[in-house]
Amino acid sequence: MSHFTTIKTQIRDLDALHDACVEMDLELLADTPVRGYGGVTRQAHRTIKLKGRYDIAVDPSQENDGSYGLTTDWWDGCVAREVGVGYGRLLQTYGVHKTLREARSRGLRATRKVEPNGSILLTLEGGAL
Repeated sequence: MSHFTTIKTQIRDLDALHDACVEMDLELLADTPVRGYGGVTRQAHRTIKLKGRYDIAVDPSQENDGSYGLTTDWWDGCVAREVGVGYGRLLQTYGVHKTLREARSRGLRATRKVEPNGSILLTLEGGAL
C-alpha cells in the first residue's frame, strides 16, 4: 500500500529549489526513483534525495500552470525531521532563494539574517522594486 501524499505547493523555479536543496545539504536529482514506505518506489520529474528512508518527488502540477508539486511519504516523521512539517523549512529556504534570484535580476542588493526564532529576514536595497 502506498503512503505517498501530495501537498499543494507553489514551486515555480527549479533552480531556486536546487539552491535550497544545496543549502540544506540535500540533492535534487533527475531520473532517480523516489523511496517510500515498505520499499515502494515511484518515478518523478525530479527527486529530492533525503538522508533518511524516504525522498520527495517533484512533479509538474496537474493544473499545467508551470508550477511543481511535492509528494512524499510522511510516515514516521522521517521527512518532517529533515525538511520540516509540511515541507516548512524546505519551502522557507526555497522562498529565500527565489527572492534572492529575483533581487539579483533587478540589480538589488540583498542581506539575509536568521532570527532567533528561525525566521529569516531579507532586506533588499537599491533600484526600484
